[in-house]
Amino acid sequence: MKQEFLRYRLASQRMIVGALQWFAGVGLLAGMSQPWMGQAAAGGLALMMLIAVIVRIQIRDSLLQTIPALFYLALNAYLCLAGF
Repeated sequence: MKQEFLRYRLASQRMIVGALQWFAGVGLLAGMSQPWMGQAAAGGLALMMLIAVIVRIQIRDSLLQTIPALFYLALNAYLCLAGF
C-alpha cells in the first residue's frame, strides 16, 4: 500500500485516508441499526471514491486500473441515495 500512495503522490495522507475508511466501514455497519449513519458513511465513501477516480485520471492510470474505484463510487452512491 505504501508504494501505491507514493504512486498517487499522496504519501503524506495515507494515515488519514486509512482512518477515514475505517470509520466509514464502522458507519456502514452501524447503518444496519441506524440507517442515517449508513447513508452518511456511504456518502463519505462515495466522495472518497470520486476523489480516487480523479487522482487515477490525473496520474494517467488505465481504465482497467480505474474500474474498482468506479465500481465502489457507484455502489456507495447507490447506498447513500437509496438508503439502507
